[in-house]
Amino acid sequence: MDVTSIIGLIAGLAALIGAFFAEGGTAQGLLQPNAALIVFGGTLAAVLISFPAARLRTIPAALRMAFGRFTGRREEKAEEIIAMSAISRRGGVLGLEQRAEQHPDSFTRDGLLLIIDGNDPGQVREILELEMDAKEAKYEGYAKIFEAAGGYAPTMGIIGTVMGLIRVLGTLTDPSHLGSSIAVAFTATLYGVASANLIFLPIASKIKARCQSEIGEMEMVMVGILSLQNGDHPLLVRKKMSAFLGNGEGYADVEGPPNAGGRP
Repeated sequence: MDVTSIIGLIAGLAALIGAFFAEGGTAQGLLQPNAALIVFGGTLAAVLISFPAARLRTIPAALRMAFGRFTGRREEKAEEIIAMSAISRRGGVLGLEQRAEQHPDSFTRDGLLLIIDGNDPGQVREILELEMDAKEAKYEGYAKIFEAAGGYAPTMGIIGTVMGLIRVLGTLTDPSHLGSSIAVAFTATLYGVASANLIFLPIASKIKARCQSEIGEMEMVMVGILSLQNGDHPLLVRKKMSAFLGNGEGYADVEGPPNAGGRP
């Protein structure tokens, strides 16, 4: 579990609710089941309409990606590639065959097997970039579901508020309850805006950040594999790998170095 995501969500809710009560608000004024039904039920319905069932089935995986712990191994993979470069310099890339076949990371395994089979460097790059693009597209698909929910929720909140105001305007003969009824009507807008900016859109942003980190790691591996195929000296390979390392926990900037590996 990613502690920062949980802390951020709890801190955001605590700040909003705490400020509401500090201004004299009551639990009854904040908890409005009908408003919640309109906002969250309407948002769910809109998302169900917007995406096919196959995409919706990826929501659990998207939530695991957003709230799970990210196990990046960038430094470890960089050192592994440097060690492999020393082996390939001594005995050629065929000396990596056994390690390649048993490698636990499918992307690294595929790349090593491609160069061991003697494929052209351009073909190796093209195939690995296709794998990276496919993974990036998958993660972008995860994020778009929550971005859509973040767009629908405020609109549903406005719809709930309008519906509440229609009911208020129909009972103007009882002005004693006018203020409280208007306050209840605006609760739907609060639910919509708060859920969009505290839950749905931050989840989408977290998924995108995780995607960029993982793609950057794959890009580093691709550059290393192409260096192995080229027979680069381990010192040169280390220099290339160092471009991808740096910020705390061995991560480079999430987007990686510009044009690393030749991608646009």
